[in-house]
Amino acid sequence: MGTFDCKMFRQGGSTYILTNKNLTTLYTGSTTDMNRKFKEHLGHYYPNAFSKRYCLYKLVFLANFSSIKEAKRYEYYIKGKKRNWKIDLIEKGNPLWRNLYSIINSDEIESYFSKYDNAVLG
Repeated sequence: MGTFDCKMFRQGGSTYILTNKNLTTLYTGSTTDMNRKFKEHLGHYYPNAFSKRYCLYKLVFLANFSSIKEAKRYEYYIKGKKRNWKIDLIEKGNPLWRNLYSIINSDEIESYFSKYDNAVLG
């Protein structure tokens, strides 16, 4: 992941984790367009989707990569981990579990990404 590059964020791939109001279910995915993907999750674009069934609307983790291939690789890496590991990952950059969607298009995104380094994402 390295240092934040706004252009790379817009053109590469992202791995993300969503949760619900009670923080009981975690969903990991990847995309080339986080804005579009989040709106699809919120709008229940896919009526039979896991995110609709479990009311997953809160973006609690986001990692940026230079390509969708890298983002997908990290998605599957996360999916192979236990829940406690995922919680530790989320809390390294988002200890209050706030909804990160509000900062995607703001200057705060750089600060968020700076909390993670290659060792954390490794």
